[in-house]
Amino acid sequence: MVSIRSVHKSERPEFQKWLDDLTLSAKTKEKLRTVSDVPEILLMGQEMVEILQELHMDDETLQAALVFPYCEIHELDHEALVDNFGKNIAHLVESVRKMQAINSLQSKRVASSSVQIENLRNMLLTMVEDVRAIVIKMAERICTLHKIKKEDEETRVIVAKECANIYAPLANRLGIGQLKWELEDLSFRYLHPVTYKKVAKMLKEKRVDREQYIHDYVGQLQTLLNNESIKAEVIGRPKHIFSIYKKMKKKNLDFEQLFDIRALRIIADRLQDCYAALGTVHANFRHIPSEFDDYIATPKANGYQSIHTVVVGPQGKSIEIQIRTEKMHQDAELGVAAHWKYKEGSSGKTASADERVNWLRKILQWQEEMAESGSLVEEFRSQVFDDRVYVLTPRGDVIDLPVGSTPLDFAYYIHSNVGNRCTGAKVSGRIVPFTYKLQNGDQIEILTGKHANPSRDWMHPGLGYVHSSRARATIQSYFKKQDKTKNIDAGRELLERELAKVNLPLKYASDFLDKFNVKTADDLYAALGSGDVRVMSLVNAVVQKYVAPPEPVEELNIPFKAKKQKSKPGSEPIIAEGVGNLLSQLAKCCQPVAGEPILGYITQGKGVSVHKESCSQLQNLLQQHPEREIEVSWAVQEQTSFQTDLDLYCHDRVGILKDITTVLSNEKVSLLGVNSLSNKNQNTAQIKITIEVKDANALTKTIGKLRQIKDVSDIVRP
Repeated sequence: MVSIRSVHKSERPEFQKWLDDLTLSAKTKEKLRTVSDVPEILLMGQEMVEILQELHMDDETLQAALVFPYCEIHELDHEALVDNFGKNIAHLVESVRKMQAINSLQSKRVASSSVQIENLRNMLLTMVEDVRAIVIKMAERICTLHKIKKEDEETRVIVAKECANIYAPLANRLGIGQLKWELEDLSFRYLHPVTYKKVAKMLKEKRVDREQYIHDYVGQLQTLLNNESIKAEVIGRPKHIFSIYKKMKKKNLDFEQLFDIRALRIIADRLQDCYAALGTVHANFRHIPSEFDDYIATPKANGYQSIHTVVVGPQGKSIEIQIRTEKMHQDAELGVAAHWKYKEGSSGKTASADERVNWLRKILQWQEEMAESGSLVEEFRSQVFDDRVYVLTPRGDVIDLPVGSTPLDFAYYIHSNVGNRCTGAKVSGRIVPFTYKLQNGDQIEILTGKHANPSRDWMHPGLGYVHSSRARATIQSYFKKQDKTKNIDAGRELLERELAKVNLPLKYASDFLDKFNVKTADDLYAALGSGDVRVMSLVNAVVQKYVAPPEPVEELNIPFKAKKQKSKPGSEPIIAEGVGNLLSQLAKCCQPVAGEPILGYITQGKGVSVHKESCSQLQNLLQQHPEREIEVSWAVQEQTSFQTDLDLYCHDRVGILKDITTVLSNEKVSLLGVNSLSNKNQNTAQIKITIEVKDANALTKTIGKLRQIKDVSDIVRP
């Protein structure tokens, strides 16, 4: 359920009374009182303090939370922050600002952006160095979700999607259940308001009977534990609306059929008391075997530990019971915040760093390989948001990987050298193929040779050898290093041959190093040899710069009247996620086709403009207004078709236009327009065609057929 704090009340207390009511040390209160002398302290800052105080955060965290909204509104630079609030608070506020890089994770389009990858890396470093920053940022997001209650639907949806897709999973990965539930419930309220109200109403209607039932059962169970001399406390457990909705949807159950509508916890003093309590519960009440999980023996990836069981209680009603120690309970609710201790007056960590941020450190260790392949953002997404599978090393250590991972993913997770030398794998003592999909509880042993010998086939996504972007990037990095010399020779030979066709020397290629983001000519040749850079893209750039515009030009322009597709209201081929029916149109700059990855951009007064994820114009727009991004998906009707342009670069000859139209006719692709530009001096031609296709698969097939035409050297889709 959504938390209601003192600052939400209609008659909120004055600052001094608000401060006195908080259960804080006198020293902390005095420091917050000092901060309050700054004019225009914001209500949001007070709410953030209440959230973080519930997590038992330290003095500096609370002070930074109180002043952060003030600093944002007045846009204070670092020097002004130091002057107003001191060095430590200023550093923490700046760290919170770096968390803005998380927003880039909403879209896969940033995977190829070196700037965004560097921003993400800096953010990860900040989280490792001072995890308090992300905890403050999550508190700020919760406050924002409360604040936008009366805003327009578009604003509510944008903020809610960001919190549901990014911050709630991140809170879960860091083990901060207290923030995770609130982020999920508040986001759910805005994204699915009708369903939210329906579930909330069902909870409210049954509350009195349910609370009385739980009260009676708590007393009965506490007596049973006391009689067995088990030191444990039985308490009720709060219900979270989003969790209830997820279970109803996942298991296709009605509200009353859910097990955790009636739920409680047993908080034991010691680990052995947990299992003793479990024995008492099962001895006195029939349990449901399919609903039993022991996360103490096998913790979740975020360190969560607890025993979950469902029993049939009085009146035949099912009750979910969670059994854990006090420490496990604190870990589950506070996560990384429970153990990240700070010395007074210093931002340095104590000797025992929390294990929950080890995965951040691993990503930082991998960052060179991941950034090289442009996959650092994608790897972070998969590590945080993907469903996980839990497997064991031969020593019994638990490793979590994305669902769909293979033995090779496991090997590369352990170490790149283990993956490169992998020759086979055993699961529970049995040899398995590299394409085997790991299952929960599998114990994996990797067989290795003396020398690295990975296969290029491992990189092929269609063969299923590896699933994670981290493993694929490591393999790709290995072959790039091994094959650089070969790629340099192959790339130089390829470029020299193509430039000779237009009577240009090889040396001109050195003028385009910056354009293709390389440092030396050898790096450019290697990129050409490995296929990272298309040779005709470089040749065309050289020709445009060094070849004078041709004098004799023959231009052929054949206009066709494009067919207009009639569509009924509501039959547009785009669905904007979470916001109902919105006006949408396909962007003319990139002309997306059904089946291609797309993103929406909320325009002013013209609805949603739909672009390909890779569209450079979209990336420029989102750099200026990232809040206008919206997820969209295809909802294509059978009769829908899409227009797109193709530029064909050819060796000019008689009959080439006929060959092109023949291919289009054979593929049943409509030709809507042709524009041909011939260069008689160089005997080349650029033919621009406008075609109509059903979807991305049809477009890919058509381009493949056109490439097979003799004398067609390159095809570019603008």
